[in-house]
Amino acid sequence: MSSLALQSGAADLLHEARSRERAACIPEAVHYYEAAISSAERAGEKPILAEALRRLAVVLHHRNESARARDLCNRSYKVACALGNDVLAAEALNTMGGLALRTGALEEARAQFLQALDRGGQSRELLARVEQNLGILANIRGQLVDAVRHYERAVAAYRATNDEHGSATAYVNLGIAHTDLRQYDWADSYFSKSFEIAERAGDVYLQGMCLVNHAEAHFMRERYDQARRMAEAALAIFDQLDSRADKSEAYKIIGMVYRDTGRPALGESRLRSAIELAVSAGSVLNEAEAVRELAILMQTMGRNQDALALLNTAHRLFRRLDARIDLVYVGGKVSQLESTYFEVVREWGQSIESADSYTFGHCERVAQRSLAVARQLGLDDTTQTTIRLGAYLHDLGKVRVPHEILNKPGPLTHEEFEVVQMHPIWGLELLAAVEFPWDLKPIIRWHHERYDGTGYPDRLRGEEIPVAAQIVGIVDVYDALTTARSYRPAMSNEAALQEIERCKSRWSESVYSAFLSARAAEPPHDMRVPTALVETIRRL
Repeated sequence: MSSLALQSGAADLLHEARSRERAACIPEAVHYYEAAISSAERAGEKPILAEALRRLAVVLHHRNESARARDLCNRSYKVACALGNDVLAAEALNTMGGLALRTGALEEARAQFLQALDRGGQSRELLARVEQNLGILANIRGQLVDAVRHYERAVAAYRATNDEHGSATAYVNLGIAHTDLRQYDWADSYFSKSFEIAERAGDVYLQGMCLVNHAEAHFMRERYDQARRMAEAALAIFDQLDSRADKSEAYKIIGMVYRDTGRPALGESRLRSAIELAVSAGSVLNEAEAVRELAILMQTMGRNQDALALLNTAHRLFRRLDARIDLVYVGGKVSQLESTYFEVVREWGQSIESADSYTFGHCERVAQRSLAVARQLGLDDTTQTTIRLGAYLHDLGKVRVPHEILNKPGPLTHEEFEVVQMHPIWGLELLAAVEFPWDLKPIIRWHHERYDGTGYPDRLRGEEIPVAAQIVGIVDVYDALTTARSYRPAMSNEAALQEIERCKSRWSESVYSAFLSARAAEPPHDMRVPTALVETIRRL
């Protein structure tokens, strides 16, 4: 940068800084903004000073220098207030709201946007920007119809002032909202319009935003080649701008494409890059989403323990967001995440049974019937989720029991039964590295305990046994009795219920009664042929 340029007037320096910013020459843009600030301070050009401070704040925020960005914005606001310039003060408030929005302080952001409208609403340029920010706020909260309405107002205001660049930004946001609404043709149209304007204006950052968001829309339509090409083009732009959070988003989409097109190694590499970049940028939401996508990849590769550990990390990250800001958006993400938990746990449970035709489907049946018993007892949603997941994994430890013992056609020896009794403890060992958001481990360890103290592995008695473990335990016995095993044929429903009644001292009266009520409420099905009662059900 020449010394002559630095000697230019503040207005010229501000114009040059803006040009460099749009051309993605960020270090030069920062240099020119700082020069404009110094020049305006020396010359007493307060309006230019307020604007230069505000614009530099935006650039620094994109470089993850948020604390300095807020300080500059506050200075801009104070300068504008001292001038009595409501429009410049409102511009600073709107930018401060935008900074708060990006850090998740939604109520603070909303308050600042509304203050900006109140103070400078006579400016159509400002009106357009505030409406756009209110649309972003609605989008984050999952209020998609409201978001579209705000964005459309922003477009109308931008057009009224012939602000093509502003219209382009609003078009990107309309594309995002329509993608979330699964109105993909509308999304394609808006992304294309925005990219044309951004390309014509030479706004590199906006081009990157068009590309990465359009890539996601293509991915959702399973247009994988278009999605990857656009995400890679966006990545090149964000790499040039050193925008780590946006690079994380691009890497995430590329990783998802590789995962869904059967290239898991490449998928894992790109998703781990997305996580690293999100962490370095301090973007909790980007990190949570990338971790969730990596968990799904682990699931497809059969790496269930890795998948569950990653899902737990994602759940914790989303809950951090949810604790900090009340977001419908995050609530939706958590709901999706918990659905993925069920899928992974169910598949893992089925994989344990797959080698044994006698027990295949056992975990699914136990999970569904245990849930019905929990509902009969009026247990809360969290406990119901815990019971359902614990039921899927209650027999996890049996993978360590030798096949010849599990499938032995005759009675077990004392030594063989001692091996079988280890499976609850082995199940916990297999899950040692996984900290679930729900407390599944008591179910896995104690579903074979008995109310009378004769169970295993810890000989718990009475109320020492958690209700969740008792529920899974009684349903586990019923399912074992009513399905064929290597050592005996299946019992009829009536015979199984008689056997459970004979052994009802193993469970509390409330659990036993709830089980009977849930069983009676089941739809009728084909009854098995009655068989003689077995003398013992110790192998269940």
